[in-house]
Amino acid sequence: MKIGFGSDHAAVELKNCLLEHMRERGFECVDFGADSPQDKVDYPVPGRKVAEAIIRGDIDKGVLVCGTGVGISLAANKVPGIRAGVCSEPYTAKLIVEHNNCQILAMGARVVGTELAKMICDAFFDARFQGGRHARRVELISQIERDYHAVLPEK
Repeated sequence: MKIGFGSDHAAVELKNCLLEHMRERGFECVDFGADSPQDKVDYPVPGRKVAEAIIRGDIDKGVLVCGTGVGISLAANKVPGIRAGVCSEPYTAKLIVEHNNCQILAMGARVVGTELAKMICDAFFDARFQGGRHARRVELISQIERDYHAVLPEK
């Protein structure tokens, strides 16, 4: 599995730690994030890059990190077909895959510490979509996206 990582400047250290952790677990990793805390990167930019790479098929899943995880996940979720969830503990990270078939995990560098972030990543990547009743619900989410895509005004 190939994982894309994205971060803004506030989360470079955590992103790098998670990149190393997932490489140690045998995953191929691609870095779409800021290179240093001095490299000012607005969180929507890497959020979009990782989401679009998933849609193109360049990567399989993604991990996004910003100060809270919220802003970067909002950006990723604007890409049609993407489901990104913010998690601050492993149980939710497992369920966003099992129940929601999320392709992207988002976390906040100002919210979770390094070791907890590793456990959250492990829970996300060890989980599998359960399908069944959950597939119907994910399809309902996709239908909302299709309904609004058709009526979005041009800017």
